[in-house]
Amino acid sequence: MAMQTYLPSIPLRAFIKTYLIIESEDELVNRTLPDTSLVMSFRYKGQISFLMNDTRESLSTFMLSGLRKSVRLIHYAKKTGNLLVIFKEAAAASFIKEPLHELFEESVSLDNLTTYKDLSMVEERLAEATHHVERIQIVEQFLLSRLHRHSVDQLIGTALERLHQSHGLISITDLAKTLYISQDAFEKRFRKTVGISPKQFSNIVRMRSIMHRGLHHQKFYQTALEAGFFDQPHFNKEFKLFTGQSPTDFLKSPIYW
Repeated sequence: MAMQTYLPSIPLRAFIKTYLIIESEDELVNRTLPDTSLVMSFRYKGQISFLMNDTRESLSTFMLSGLRKSVRLIHYAKKTGNLLVIFKEAAAASFIKEPLHELFEESVSLDNLTTYKDLSMVEERLAEATHHVERIQIVEQFLLSRLHRHSVDQLIGTALERLHQSHGLISITDLAKTLYISQDAFEKRFRKTVGISPKQFSNIVRMRSIMHRGLHHQKFYQTALEAGFFDQPHFNKEFKLFTGQSPTDFLKSPIYW
């Protein structure tokens, strides 16, 4: 599997974190862990499927994946190419009119969304493109034509910063108080804009922070306590939901993203 990242052009840098192009010459399965960004995918060759409970679900050419709390296995057929648009947190709402929390744990065909019904032209152009920069330019033109909100919710942006700064350990009640908003109003606004509840988001941040710091066989118990878990069994359970593996097995596993 070959992966290449590209930065968005200036008009889209407020909304898009990066573009990731994945190409696979051979058949393979990739383990995708939950993350804090919605992802829009544009497959320009080959076939991609989700693997779930010993079944395989083929994916549409263009997809939008909401946030998730658990791992996902993705099967790439031979000679597959896929361009991923990885949005900045809370920024996907500028391109999608549906409430983002309705996409939680879901991946939907892009043409199911309100302003994405006719995708034939962009599909044809991507199929004819000969290099990655050209493919990105096609997708950027497409996204700019769908941009309907030109700024990101500043209150939610501040909340996201504080959740990251605390490694997901800040109380949601305390967070709402620091933002001078009721907890109920904050949670509704957060779900609609980010696509997940603040508590669920903070758990992804917490688990991602554990990954970033690194796991060590001899320190699982210490890692659990530092990450706010009451004990190691609770940590092991949450870790397996997040990665699909125990901490010990995860350390032996191949590359994920």
